[in-house]
Parts: sequence; structure tokens; C-alpha cells
Amino acid sequence: MSSEQMQAGVLVQPKSLELQTRPVPTPGAQEVLLKMELLGICGSDVSLYLGHRSNTPFPLIIGHEGIGRVEQLGAEVCGLQIGQRVVIEPNFPCGHCAMCWSGRGNICLHKRIFGVLEPGCFAEYAVIPAQFVWPVPYNVRDEDAVLIEPLAVALHGLYTAPARPGDVLAVVGLGAIGLLLTQLAYRMGYRVLAYDRVREKIELAEQLGAIPLPTDSSEADLAKSWQKAGVSTIFECAGAAPALTMAIAAAPRGADLVVLGLADQASALTEFTLTRQGIQVLSSIIYKHPLDFQRSIRLLEQGFIQPSKIISQSTTFSQLPAALEKASQGQDSKIILTV
Repeated sequence: MSSEQMQAGVLVQPKSLELQTRPVPTPGAQEVLLKMELLGICGSDVSLYLGHRSNTPFPLIIGHEGIGRVEQLGAEVCGLQIGQRVVIEPNFPCGHCAMCWSGRGNICLHKRIFGVLEPGCFAEYAVIPAQFVWPVPYNVRDEDAVLIEPLAVALHGLYTAPARPGDVLAVVGLGAIGLLLTQLAYRMGYRVLAYDRVREKIELAEQLGAIPLPTDSSEADLAKSWQKAGVSTIFECAGAAPALTMAIAAAPRGADLVVLGLADQASALTEFTLTRQGIQVLSSIIYKHPLDFQRSIRLLEQGFIQPSKIISQSTTFSQLPAALEKASQGQDSKIILTV
């Protein structure tokens, strides 16, 4: 396939993404070549685009959320078929280190990150280790399947908390992860209070079952609302330092705070507040391989959740530069691209 050419979204430098002609990659013995069909723009892509990651290996084909069809199999690949529809799991733990052996491959020291530290799937074709592609059930729509990866992130975050169905949760930050977590939690029997500064995102969270809080809520307003509702767990999904600072300050006594956001600046916290109020701070990063992907796919197969409800815009791959710029403005919940 290497003599053939494809279009690829190449991040040349911060704020500069170009559609370039590149050779179609050739899969190794344990890899597959995918013909991409639908792509999702993630907050991590926006972070790369804005230059917030110092270790980005420019120029880089970015992108890690996508579904496609198996185009070519490596010589040692079994269990997959040409033409099969699959979704990408874009974090590749080594499977051999102490973290992986203890079931914590999500923080593997040797983890490969597709579309972040190596070429990704914002292209017409992409090569993936066969171990990290998952067949999509026939009854799952493309628009839902393309969001399996962020759904797994949300599911892992929800499982990180000690809260159980019937408890009251608060979600701060209603990007894709916050909205998917909101939808999951509501469907599983939690009561959810949702907060963001973008009115359209609050309205979407309400459609997904959440109790909306005003966009102009102050720290004191949140504290009062959360206390009155009996919030036991707060999920910080905004990825902004002020949001975490506010969540800690407003958290009810004895609450758990789960951090899913990836802010690149320091938040302010007071040890006295954490200890005296008995607030437990937990972190959640991506998902466990392979369980969280398996669970997310089964939830879709059973019709339990419909992640496509969070899609705010659909466009074509040829519009990738403009779509990435729009996503960086923070008003969209999820932009997807048809290849």
C-alpha cells in the first residue's frame, strides 16, 4: 500500500494544521491498516493544536478517536477480517511493567499514545496494533461507535468514585467527557447536577437527565446547591485550573472529588480545607485495557446509552483545519468528521 497516497491532517506547529499528501502506511506483522470513515475531535487534539504539550513531535498526524474498515492485515494478525468495521483504542500499554501487572496500564510508563506521540488517525488511512482495534456490533450506529473511546473514559471515571446508583453527583465541565459521564450516571440511576459556563452545554446536559445549575453560579452558589442536594461526589471534567479550585472550595463536607480534567496550570487548594472537611481527591485517567472498552461496547450493543446525542456539529474531513479551530473555542461539545 505504501506506493499509494492519502490525505492526512498534519500538525506542523501550534495553531497550524495542514492537509498534506502522505504515503499510505504499511502495517507490520501484528498491525492492521484501517480505511478511516468517521473521526472525532477530542480535547486532547485541541490541547496539541494550541501548543499546550511541550513534547509534541512536530510534524505529526494527530487524532485518536475514529472508526474505520479493516483494509489490510499484518502477517501475524488473527481474528479480524478485511472490511470489518472497527473502533480504535488509542492508548497502548506495554503489558509488562509493574503498573500493567497491577492492572494499572492506564498509567503505564511505556504507554504509546496514538495521535499524540506517534502518527494518529486524522487521515484517510491509519495503522494500528491489532490488539487495540475492536469490532463494532452490527446494531451500533457509526455516530455512536465513533464515541466509544471517550465513553470508556467517562465510564472509567464513574467507576473510580465510591458513589453508587441512587447517590447524588455533580459534574463540573460539560465537554464530551462531562456530558457522557452525565448521560451514563443518569441512566445508571444516579441523580446528577450539571454545571458549565456555556448555556448550550447546560441545556444539553438537562436533555440527558441532569439538573442544570445556572451558568453564572458563583462558588458560594455551587456550595449551597450541592449541600442542599446532598452531593456525595463531584467530577471535575473542565480541564481548567479555576474549575478544580472552585470544586474543592464548594465541595460539601465528606465529599469525594474525582479529577478527569487535564489542566496544564496549577490549581489552588488549602490542605486545611481538604483535611478538616474530609474531602477525598481521586484521579481518573483514560481507562483500563481491555475491560472498559469491552464494557462500553456492550452498553452500546444493548442500547443502554446513545453517545451520539452529544454531537454538536458534523462536517467533512476536508474541513478539518476549520473544525479544529472551532473546537478550540470551547463552545462545541463534540465535532465529528466524515472521511
